[in-house]
Amino acid sequence: MESPCILVCSMDNKTGYCFGCGRTRAEIGAWTTYSSAERQAIMAALPERLEGVERRPRRETRRTRMARERSD
Repeated sequence: MESPCILVCSMDNKTGYCFGCGRTRAEIGAWTTYSSAERQAIMAALPERLEGVERRPRRETRRTRMARERSD
């Protein structure tokens, strides 16, 4: 199953979109229940959504933490 997740799981409070993938909490939660066509439609909208989010999460993301732990 395709997913736009890049393990930057933190939400932009201003837009309501994930910093990493651009999906809403509701879309993330229901992702596995969507048809392939529904997922493709959402994924087509993500680049435009990501232009509106702040580029830096307000807290350490899972990906950043994992990279930091590997380098320690």
